[in-house]
Amino acid sequence: MSDAAPWLLLAGLVLVLLGWYLLFSARRLDRLHRRVEGAAAALDNQLLRRATAATDLAISGVLDPASSMLLTSAAAQALEAGEERAAQIALDPWSGSRLADHDHEREVAESDLSRALRATLDALPADDPAVTGHQLDALAAVGHRVRLARRFHNDAVSHACAVRSKRVVRWARLAGSAPPPLTLEMDDEPALVLGTTAGLYPEDAGASARPGEPPVPDQLE
Repeated sequence: MSDAAPWLLLAGLVLVLLGWYLLFSARRLDRLHRRVEGAAAALDNQLLRRATAATDLAISGVLDPASSMLLTSAAAQALEAGEERAAQIALDPWSGSRLADHDHEREVAESDLSRALRATLDALPADDPAVTGHQLDALAAVGHRVRLARRFHNDAVSHACAVRSKRVVRWARLAGSAPPPLTLEMDDEPALVLGTTAGLYPEDAGASARPGEPPVPDQLE
């Protein structure tokens, strides 16, 4: 009996260490998932602001009718895609395949809006008063924040997926039935005039793009 005692003690220690590691991994994964949710909410907010700023420019009267219609349509489709994705999450947050479909639709819509902005704004004459107008300043600032927010969101997703891919996380099913988070891949390159304006606001990961605006979340671990 005494000979078995050290082995029992060792087995108990291993079980304690394994339990601690599983608890640590579960808490870390939960923290990463929460960070993904926070980054996704920040990105959603910036994309909404971008579509709203594009709509404001389209109805401001500084564009020709064709450009105004193009920009209005692209912004409306981006808003609709975002609303459909939000509705799907509210209806069934664990529907991974259907959520991926909505993510793809949103990527296409947001990329189309970026292309519409470039086609519209880069066609403006360099000496057009609208080039330096308030609407373009707003678009430059929010476009800059969209790029930052998307970068932080995709970094958060990458970190969460890296933890989910570990053997112990898979074997212990620590992620449960939650679908893996997805990066948002979209064309977010600014128009030339917006890129020049956005250059006024350096890409500081811990600071706001404009004074008075809330900062984009810090770089995720």
